[in-house]
Amino acid sequence: MDFTNKNIVVTGGSAGIGLATAKSFIEKGAKVLITGRNTDALDKASHTINSPALKTLASDISKMADIATLEQNIAESGHKIDVLVLNAGIAKQYSIEETTEEVFDDLFNINVKGLFFTLQKLIPHLVEGASIILISSGVSVSGYAQMGAYAATKSAVDAIARTAATELADRKIRVNTVAPGLTDTPMNQQTPEHIKTAIAAAVPLKRIGEAEEIANAIVFLASSEASYISGSYLSVDGGVTIRR
Repeated sequence: MDFTNKNIVVTGGSAGIGLATAKSFIEKGAKVLITGRNTDALDKASHTINSPALKTLASDISKMADIATLEQNIAESGHKIDVLVLNAGIAKQYSIEETTEEVFDDLFNINVKGLFFTLQKLIPHLVEGASIILISSGVSVSGYAQMGAYAATKSAVDAIARTAATELADRKIRVNTVAPGLTDTPMNQQTPEHIKTAIAAAVPLKRIGEAEEIANAIVFLASSEASYISGSYLSVDGGVTIRR
């Protein structure tokens, strides 16, 4: 897969799946802009990839002003976007009874509102035939305990992706969703080891995923090899949602 001189934007690209995705695109010739809330994490990501093809921008997608800054940055670059990966998001594990309004609002502000308006503001900057990949989660189609509010945000992501695939088809823009299972990323470091072990045991492939494996799926959907795929929901979870 060749992405030479293609312009890629990855939100939430300073660590985990986003960072692995940015690295993979750059290795295939692309120019990549990653965003993140933490400047230290962005600096670390830049040092890790160590490529002039990588640019970073501090941007918190829960803040409309930061989304506007991202749009302005892209507009001023003079380059249209070939691939947009909407990866930025957070996960919080609470039962329905334990979920506070603050937790609920935090999840929806970032995972849904931030994603929705980032997509809205960047649509005018997409080339005809661009590819958009939204990052969901296997919990959007599974009834895992302690995941009610988080799962609801990811179900919303799925719905946004389906609608965008329909609305943008006239511009030959493809929109797809990648739904990872539990993946070994910094975001999941808060998950206790015994829970990770239990989850791995329930996965048909008997392990949790690696960030690079999710990145491979994202890059494939962005490529010309996936030119007739739009509106899809691709589970990358070792088979854990086979029986959903």
